[in-house]
Parts: sequence; structure tokens; C-alpha cells
Amino acid sequence: MSTLPSRSAVATGDDQLAHTITHQPGQLKRTLKLRHLVFIGLAYMAPMAVFDMFGIVADETDGHVPLAYLVVMVAVLFTAFSYSRMVRFFPIAGSAYTYAKEAINAHLGFLVGWAATLDYLLLPMINAILSGIYMGAVFPEVPFWVWVLLTVGICTALNLVGVKLAASMNVLLVSIQLVVAVVFVVLTIVNIVNGANGAEFTIQPFFSSDIQAAAIAAGAAILALSFLGFDAVSTLAEEAEQPTRDIPRAIFIIVAVAGAFFITVTYVMQVLFPDVSQLADIVGASPEIAKYVGGAAFQAIFVGGYMMAVLGCGITQQMSAARLLYAMGRDGALPKRLFGRVSPSGVPIGNVLLVAAIALTALFVDLDQAASMINFGAFIAFTFVNLSVIFVFFRFLKRRGAGAWLGFVAVPAIGVAINVWLWFSLDTVSMIIGGVWITIGLVYLVVKTRGFRAAAPDLTGPINIGMYE
Repeated sequence: MSTLPSRSAVATGDDQLAHTITHQPGQLKRTLKLRHLVFIGLAYMAPMAVFDMFGIVADETDGHVPLAYLVVMVAVLFTAFSYSRMVRFFPIAGSAYTYAKEAINAHLGFLVGWAATLDYLLLPMINAILSGIYMGAVFPEVPFWVWVLLTVGICTALNLVGVKLAASMNVLLVSIQLVVAVVFVVLTIVNIVNGANGAEFTIQPFFSSDIQAAAIAAGAAILALSFLGFDAVSTLAEEAEQPTRDIPRAIFIIVAVAGAFFITVTYVMQVLFPDVSQLADIVGASPEIAKYVGGAAFQAIFVGGYMMAVLGCGITQQMSAARLLYAMGRDGALPKRLFGRVSPSGVPIGNVLLVAAIALTALFVDLDQAASMINFGAFIAFTFVNLSVIFVFFRFLKRRGAGAWLGFVAVPAIGVAINVWLWFSLDTVSMIIGGVWITIGLVYLVVKTRGFRAAAPDLTGPINIGMYE
């Protein structure tokens, strides 16, 4: 078991430590700055995704979408705190997989990584499906498969060129999304000021006498999907220039910026349409509102901005999935010859192409089937990141003052409770499919380790740094 960094290394963000741990010839290259990490995380989450679920959650919460977003943002911050703790101890690729392996148990770490892999591998496929659906609505004469192939092809090409170009591309794509969203908000405010639909600014989207706690909780559980991906930057710890400093900062910036964005956008939408039942299509409420506030021309721009979100997500999700497979293959969790290799330019080419091949199953799978499998692995990963912080406390920390008990036990314990609750809120189909995936991983692990008699494959390699005192 690896030892942990010294107090001074953690306190000062000693990134030379990270270079010592991971910088070897043929390994991933450190090229990402804080701004790249933030934009990668925001692109992974897709700011425009706020518009996907507005109608559904507005109906569920009886007009309190901003309040539901506020509740879920607070909840996500607990898990973000645990990620920021763990990345300082283990500034290496692998995310939840690495943390559970190093802090809890190597065999369990593999299963956590296996569960998280389902999430990472299927997200690019969903983006390809969304591309076909949205572009098919604008250009119905173009076959669905054309948009799928174009989306997967563009994302694959950018990832094969290298993470730096992909990251720079995401700066542009996220910026376009934000511009479209800002114009949407401005037009909506103008309509409110002009009294359109009888609207006026009020605190009702956040508080009213008829609030139902159960409804707000149900809405928050749905909106948790909007935040999935804030942790994606932790898989890029070996490509960040200063990972122990910048990864934690990026995680909190991503959650804070995304949360503020989600709350602001849905507040003005909710003020303009406090009762979404007056819309023709609750599920497709956002494009309808876009046309209401800005006409057909703005609706076309709005759909174009959404496609920037799809492309930005596809690039980042493929990048993260490929690097998770690299982390699992580098030291034998998966066949090293297939998954643990990078090109001289530092790109895991085989993994990028494999993720692209999986994404192409969008040609045969509908959105409902794909989406039903996503959250299973994500909530397991989040749960074990929080648990890993608690295990670090009891296994490694020698000084256990009140602050340590709060930061290493109380806060992550709340994160565990929240994520377990969200996990049990998943539908039956998701639980069955996820259970089958976990079973396959368990069987593979039993065979690989000859019934757990052999040590689990080492993900991180030797880490020889001072014991945390």
C-alpha cells in the first residue's frame, strides 16, 4: 500500500511531487493549465444541458426548478470536497478507481473502476444519439446515421491529435454555449420586463407556501444528472501542469460556475413560465421558450448552440473514457498490451478508437435505452470517493483533531448518504443492467486473481513519498 504525502506537500500543493510520481518517458504529458481543466469540466457537463430537463422538473416541482438546482448543487459540493481531498493525495490518472484502490482495497478499487467505466464508455454514445436527434429535427432529409458518423468522427479526430488541441477546442465550444445561453437569458428578461405572459420578478421559484419537500427532492434527484462530469478533470491529473493545486481548484470552480449558471437560467425561465402546462410540449419546453422570447431565428441559433454542447461533450467524454481505460490497462487491470499504451505524442490511440467504436452503437440503440444505464456507475463512483476520504482518515492520519474529524469523516459521510440515496432512486432497468455489468466485472476479477489469491493489478505504480504526519 502506498504511503501518503507530507503535511507540507499537501498544504503547499507541491506539484513537483506529482511529477516525481508520474513523469516517465512514454507517459502522458503535462500540458493542461487551470483554465483548460475548467473548460474541459464545463464542456463535459454541457452548460446547454440545463435546457434539457427544465420542463420535466418544472412539472415535477410545481414551478420550483431553481430551488431544486440549489439543493442538488449543495449536495454535489460534498462529493466535490472529497474529490479535492483525494486528488491531493493521489495526483494520478484514474479518479474514483485510484482512490478506492489506494485508500480502501485493491480488488474493490477494480470493481469501482469497472462500474465507473460503464458511465464513461456510454456517454459518448448518448451524445452521438443526441446529435442525430437534434440535427434530424432541423434537417429531416439527412439520415440519422450521417450525424452519428460525423459527430463520432470529429470527436475522434480531435482526440487523436492530442489533449491540448481538444482542450483548446473546448474553450471555443463552451464559450459559444455560454454566449447563446446569455442571449437566451437577456431575451427572457426583456420579455419579463415587458410583462409578457403576465410575468414579474418574484422569489416564488425559490420559495412559496405550497412547496412540497418530496417534490423538490425528486426534482433534485433528476437534476443531479446536470452535474455528472464535474469529476472528469480528476482523470487528467497526469496531464495537468500542477495537479495538486489546479485539479481541486478546477473541481470547485466547475461546480460553482455550473450551479450559478443553472440557477440563473432556470430562474428567468420559471419566472416567465411559472406553469409549464401552458406549453405545447413539456419535454421540449426550452426550444419552445426560445422561439417565444426570440422568434424562429433565435430558435435556430439556440439549436445551433445546443449542437456545440453535443460536440463539446463528445470530445471531452471520449477523452476521459480513453484515459480511464489507459489507467486500468497501464498496470494490468485490463490487458496492458491493448489498453496501457500511448503513442510517442502521448495519446492512448487504441483506447480513443475503442471508445469511438462503442459510440457508434448509437446507430442501433435509442436514447432511453442508453440513458437508463448511465447513472448506475456514476453514483457508485461518487459514493466510494467519499468513502475513500473516510478510510484515509482511519488508516493513515495520525493527527485527529476536530478539524480532521469534520473534513475527513463528517463531510464525506454526508456525501455517502446523498449518493446512496440517489443510487437507490434509479429505476429497475438501470439497476438490473448495472448489476449485470458489475457481475461481469466480478467474474473477470475472480479469474484474473485466481479467486483473490493473487494481488489485484496495481494501477498507480510505486509511490514513495513521506508518511502524512
